[in-house]
Amino acid sequence: MAQNNEKAPKKNVFKTMKAEFKKIVWPSTETVRKEAVAVALSTIFLGALIAVLDAVIKVGIDFIAGVGV
Repeated sequence: MAQNNEKAPKKNVFKTMKAEFKKIVWPSTETVRKEAVAVALSTIFLGALIAVLDAVIKVGIDFIAGVGV
């Protein structure tokens, strides 16, 4: 196995970062607003669904265990 002793020229890290930041396409305010609303609504929906399922399972377990009789 031969080693490559040639070193790649080092670029300035900050120049490279600046060039990469220029390539970023930021979303519009409207897009961010719509996506935030979608996330909030889906979180509320899933939270309510989990709460309902938890209550149903608890009632079922209590019924099976004879606590609710």
